[in-house]
Amino acid sequence: MSILTTIELLPLVGVLALIFTPKAQSKLIKQLAVAVSLITLAISVVMALRFKSGTTGFQFVESHPWISSFGINYAVGVDGIALVLILLTTILVPIVLVAGWNESEGGRFSVKTFYILILISETMMVGVFAATDVFLFYVIFEAMLIPVYLLIGGYGRGDRAAAALKFLLYSLFGGLLMLAALIGTYIIATNQIGGTFDLTKLATLTIDKPTQNWLFLGFFIAFAIKAPLWPLHTWLPKAAKSATPGTSILLLGVMDKVGTYGMIRFCMTLFPDATKTFTPAIITLSVISVLYGAFLAIGQKDINSLIAFTSISHFGVITLGIFAMTSQGLSGATFYMLNHGFSTAALFMTAGWMVYRRKSSQIEDFGGLQRVTPVLAWSFFIAGLSALALPGLSSFISEFLVLVGTFTRYPVAAILSTFAIILAALYVLIAVQKSLHGEVKPGNESLTDLGLREKIAIAPVIAIIVLLGFYPKPVLDIINPASGVVMQHAGAVDPVAKAGK
Repeated sequence: MSILTTIELLPLVGVLALIFTPKAQSKLIKQLAVAVSLITLAISVVMALRFKSGTTGFQFVESHPWISSFGINYAVGVDGIALVLILLTTILVPIVLVAGWNESEGGRFSVKTFYILILISETMMVGVFAATDVFLFYVIFEAMLIPVYLLIGGYGRGDRAAAALKFLLYSLFGGLLMLAALIGTYIIATNQIGGTFDLTKLATLTIDKPTQNWLFLGFFIAFAIKAPLWPLHTWLPKAAKSATPGTSILLLGVMDKVGTYGMIRFCMTLFPDATKTFTPAIITLSVISVLYGAFLAIGQKDINSLIAFTSISHFGVITLGIFAMTSQGLSGATFYMLNHGFSTAALFMTAGWMVYRRKSSQIEDFGGLQRVTPVLAWSFFIAGLSALALPGLSSFISEFLVLVGTFTRYPVAAILSTFAIILAALYVLIAVQKSLHGEVKPGNESLTDLGLREKIAIAPVIAIIVLLGFYPKPVLDIINPASGVVMQHAGAVDPVAKAGK
């Protein structure tokens, strides 16, 4: 069993331990879940240290027959793109468990069920990034909807049932389209190279352009819903507003990256001609997402809705970088996926603590927190600066790479998207001004600052945001070779600069 499979299965071992733990021992349940997630993180760090960053192709490969009659295997492996997303997953899960120590209480289901669902989600998130068999990817892609649906509907607030159902219906619709495209791809493979779902073999297929277009759309729409990309985004604000902070962190910080990851791993790799055909339309949708999310974020009064709309804007930037079809844009988009995960985690954590203390999610109710809860206020402030891509913080590097990479091929799209930086300053600084500064609003006088557990949870996230802002080289060295391989599969080359006169 490879180290990669070990990382996948460890959370399930934790699930088994929780199943046999009495429901009444909630503290022990939480401690077991955190311990398992920390062990999983430690092993994933070992895998990252053993990863050969200067090489291309998949590493830590493992393959076993699953449904042999259809050429379906349990096949896993990681390149630089998958590795950073798996690390993002294994880092955020223990942070979510520590930060949301009490958010599982008072839900429709038990505390034990909450932690079981989180650990199951971790296994599926690692598995979906590691899968190199397309059928295995699809199965996990669909199965991971179940724990998220239960986490939103069982432990959320407000109109949680409607939010969970809308999330499920949108995702199932996209999954059905992907299934149809997957079957079509399998039939073509059967006629050319024999029935297989192996990603590297499917990338060698010769598919006529009209067929590629239809297959591409089946995959892309499913990924655009998951991402989410305008106009397939409408499930997100309601889900983010209703879910617990921890669920929102995993949903927006990790699971939604499956959409943009799928665009890179499958759309660009399997359907290069269709990718080029649809690129202008996708670039247009990306720019709309960037500006639409930013404009709507400015007017939000609910702090969770604000974060949701900022994420729509940020996912537009990620998609823009992917389909700019340049090495800078693609590496920047992948790096942005990682950085967005951490900045979103910081925002949802601090916002969740603010809501828990104030018993309100309205931004205007948080006035004067800087005077009452300075550590919480500074944490929220740094998270906000990361969201607006302030130089010196990690998001700046990735956003800069995306915009530069896009400008070399689509200058108008890059210029329009750069305008979102100004809008980001507005929606972040307006929220900071209303919630942290000014006179202390009635009801905020006795609010408590962050405790030790909460400081332990937020500290590594802020440290990573600052560290990668000043020294992104180790991560980019891992990402760049994999981006080059994807560019090669897609038949894309960087534009050549014209020599001056």
